Amino acid sequence: MKRLVLFFLMISSVVLNAQESVDVNLSNPNAVIYTHLYFLQSDSYAPEKAAKTIFPNSIKNPEKAVIKLKQILDGKGLFVDFKLIPTNANYIDSTSYAIALNKYVLFPERMPLISVEKIKNNWYYSSETIQNLDQIYNDVFPWYVVQLESLVPDIGHKKVLDIEVWKLLGILILLLISYLLHLVFKRVIFEILQRIHKRFIKAEAVAIAEVLKKLAHPISLLIAFSFIGKVFPSLQFSLEINKWVFLGLDISTTIFWIYVFLKLVKVVMHVYAEFTEKTHGKLDDQLVPILNNFLTGIVILVGILKMLTLFGFDATTVIAGASIGGLAVALASQDTVKNLIGTFMIFLDKPFHIGDWIEAGEVVGSVEEVGFRSSRIRAVDTSIYQIPNSKLSELVINNKGLRLYRRYNTKLGLRYDTPPELIEAFVKGLRELIIAHPETRTESYNVEFTGFGDSALLIMVNVYFKSLEWGLEQSSKHRLHIAIVKLAKDLGVDFAFPSSSLIIEQFPDKKGLDMKYNIDQKRIEEILKNSVIEFDKNRS
Repeated sequence: MKRLVLFFLMISSVVLNAQESVDVNLSNPNAVIYTHLYFLQSDSYAPEKAAKTIFPNSIKNPEKAVIKLKQILDGKGLFVDFKLIPTNANYIDSTSYAIALNKYVLFPERMPLISVEKIKNNWYYSSETIQNLDQIYNDVFPWYVVQLESLVPDIGHKKVLDIEVWKLLGILILLLISYLLHLVFKRVIFEILQRIHKRFIKAEAVAIAEVLKKLAHPISLLIAFSFIGKVFPSLQFSLEINKWVFLGLDISTTIFWIYVFLKLVKVVMHVYAEFTEKTHGKLDDQLVPILNNFLTGIVILVGILKMLTLFGFDATTVIAGASIGGLAVALASQDTVKNLIGTFMIFLDKPFHIGDWIEAGEVVGSVEEVGFRSSRIRAVDTSIYQIPNSKLSELVINNKGLRLYRRYNTKLGLRYDTPPELIEAFVKGLRELIIAHPETRTESYNVEFTGFGDSALLIMVNVYFKSLEWGLEQSSKHRLHIAIVKLAKDLGVDFAFPSSSLIIEQFPDKKGLDMKYNIDQKRIEEILKNSVIEFDKNRS
């Protein structure tokens, strides 16, 4: 009988040793985290086994430490998905650290200080986690809230709907305090935004005042949500409840942050629009809606990426997927990307402004709009040219709108039989008319007898009109032309036209047809004087 009892004892000891060697597994990150959490469940509670996930002699009370670790994870609603934890015994984290380490962080976004690392041949909770354990615990469970549980009477521990009464009361008190914080901070933030508005932004900017007023509400709600997230773990609800509560808080917080940044974009664009109104060019005005759409798109895109990470998608994977997707879209729409780059080049170089008259290749007209993909140019006949910005940024652009003055150059042809005295008088009269003209630059003009044409003596007239407006230029030309015609008529000078002369030297009783010109000097001077006086009279 004694031998039989001894045999069973030996068998039990072997089974127990084998069970411990199997159950406590520290060979890889997945195994060590599973060991920790498994032996702290109610149906397999063995803190001494869970404590083996901490490196021996690294802390005085490892059992208490592993319990704290589980409470931290449960309090923050951090559900461990073992499918995502690596099972490789030689796992190396080469992305989170400058030097590749045998280390794995459980929740890089929400709890970056909790990690496991390989020490010698086994995996344990990292020294960084153990050193910061008390600080992490106090952050999750503030002492001033935890102490309240000790003040709860016995009746408070009775359960309603399987939840202790003190926890239900705690939720009501937490919501009430959060609402009061929302009301107080809403008023305070509104006052702060009002002061910022008055100090840095024009007082008459009513639109900005309305936007800033709307910002106070979501910002105060963000503060209230932050308070709930800080205190709620101390109510010690289950992991499942905490998981959904914090998921709801994170989703709400993300939505309100998106709203806040969208309103901030609106404020910034409104301020920038006021700034562009003071600038000379109108191209900056065209940039306002483009920048507004671009910044709004970035805010929404970042918000969507954040939402995806809240639903369990890995941030690195999401960003990589977005990058690959963006690359695929870019390859599929190269022309669109080229046009977008061309748009940025146009706004950086500013070769023209809205309203400028330009010549770009075969296209001549006034710039009406610069969009994301193309630009609109209205021709003289009021038709519209739609030019892709990628092509427009590569063309040689002659910007007539950047001229300092409008140059007008023409040649007047006088008959070949015009006397030199009248040629000189005509040139002198033209110069005086240009000086008397209110729209011409008197310090820069040229009127010269420049050569002999096929049918005329050529007088070059080169003047610069002060106004850059096309219609005013044409009006100025008209007045100058009328004055020139009157001067020629008064002097008796005729303009030439294409003709040929047949000269017969010997023909009985026939004489050549000679023009009779009056070259009396006093008469010429009187005509020149009267022409200028009449021009001034017509101008006034």
